Amino acid sequence: PSPMHKREFLRAVGTASLGLFFTPGQVAALSRWSPAELAAREDFWSELRATYVVPTEFIHLEHGYYSMQSQPVLERYVGHIRAVNALSSRYMRTVQAPNKARVQARLAALAGCTSNDLIITRNTTESLDTVISGFDWKPGDEAVMSVHDYGAMLDQFALMGRRWGILNRRVTVPIDPRSDDEVVQVYANAITPRTKLLMVCHQINITGQVLPVRKICDMAHAHGVPVMVDGAHAFAQLDFRIPELDCDFYGASLHKWLGTPLGAGILYVKPGRVEQLWPLYGDEGFAQDDIRKLNHTGTHPVHTDLAIEDAIAVHEAIGIRRKQERLRWLQQYWTTKVRGTPRVQLFTPSDPARTGAIANVGIEGMPPGELATVLMDRYRIFTVAIDTAGVTGVRVTPQLFTTTAELDALVRAITELARH
Repeated sequence: PSPMHKREFLRAVGTASLGLFFTPGQVAALSRWSPAELAAREDFWSELRATYVVPTEFIHLEHGYYSMQSQPVLERYVGHIRAVNALSSRYMRTVQAPNKARVQARLAALAGCTSNDLIITRNTTESLDTVISGFDWKPGDEAVMSVHDYGAMLDQFALMGRRWGILNRRVTVPIDPRSDDEVVQVYANAITPRTKLLMVCHQINITGQVLPVRKICDMAHAHGVPVMVDGAHAFAQLDFRIPELDCDFYGASLHKWLGTPLGAGILYVKPGRVEQLWPLYGDEGFAQDDIRKLNHTGTHPVHTDLAIEDAIAVHEAIGIRRKQERLRWLQQYWTTKVRGTPRVQLFTPSDPARTGAIANVGIEGMPPGELATVLMDRYRIFTVAIDTAGVTGVRVTPQLFTTTAELDALVRAITELARH
């Protein structure tokens, strides 16, 4: 067969084979155990761990930044690179667009929307900055956000303040709220007649807190304010569909919880909202209400787009409910062991329903940078220091294949450091 036919054949066969991602024993376990029961089955998850190349020289607990691809996805990704390189310009001029459209449709199905409402971007920052920069701001307009939001988006709003004269109102989300209403009211108190956009995290990256996004959207819409959601850590970790949130814009990265190569993200725009946004780059080839006008990327690494399909296949084989239950179980496994320990501070809600994989722990009197360094140098545990907006600890992010033995090592380290 021609290189193109052979490549398409191998890609199709490879993707289909990922539907048989598990061994017969694992398939039996998937049907035997509920997602909540399976979460604690270390035998099952240790088999999954074998499909990843996990570092052995340290305990990896910082998967929240970039989570490695499984070996099946990585091998197919390398194959996509070789195939695209072999065809070079012919690939780009003949099948690049339909292939991307197919992947976009798969992502839209995963998100619960149509492919007319979603584009593939490079990451959450690009997605949300496209929206922030795309608004037709006027001097005196206001935007609402939290001090706990991601720095890149806060910087973009600050840029709009300098450029267009908008006012940015930053709220502080309670670390361990008693109710959804307590969180919603914090945002409601910041809205004025001049508010043109509200940004909210689906899951706060520095604390792991899952926010009541739908309730915040309902409140903001009652005031006539559109809502932009930062879903960097929620997409492919939490069990939801974007339209259920009723938000106006949603951005996420795919290299975190979907397990794609670096350089993949999504931007969702609710129907009827596209026309209100200015593109970052000029493209007169699409109508003003066509979301593709926001996706003028120029020439980019298209093999990354192809690998998204492979990552989706693995993700769907595991199942979003199983992922959510396992990741939350891992977080609860270690946080419940250290919560309440003298000098130990947890910057993550105590209610499991308000959490996912991520949690943040600190030790009174110990700067976060020092804690992260000691954990790595003395205990060979890799985390990341967070020292901003009243959060002074290290972020701990396990993955599906993280073991209880690794988390036990973290608990011992935190306990010893707090004692001494």
